[in-house]
Amino acid sequence: MQALGRQILVEFYDCDIDILKDEQAVRKAMIEACEIGKATVVTDTFHSFSPYGVSGVVVIAESHVAIHTWPEYGYAAVDIFTCGDTIEPWDLFNHLKDAFKSKHSSNMELRRGLFDNGGERLKHKPD
Repeated sequence: MQALGRQILVEFYDCDIDILKDEQAVRKAMIEACEIGKATVVTDTFHSFSPYGVSGVVVIAESHVAIHTWPEYGYAAVDIFTCGDTIEPWDLFNHLKDAFKSKHSSNMELRRGLFDNGGERLKHKPD
């Protein structure tokens, strides 16, 4: 079975609270992660909540990277979804772990869009 994409569901714990409260710092870390991973950034949107917390998504040509932060718990939930075989999603994970100064994390990787293509390579883009 071949997969169209890989999705990493991440929980970052014991993060720097000030970073998780700061919409611009979160946005910068997310976009930098995409750039480091050689993803093609299409657009992004982020929102700060009152009294604190940030949610956002970076849409990449290869899928998306999304985040929700709970600074009061030093916690961030991140979804890294990449399609194709040109991006290593764990590179994005490693950058975000460092950027948020997470002391520990848990994660789960899923293969998405599973197909038995008779041995032919799955196409992620039309020829």
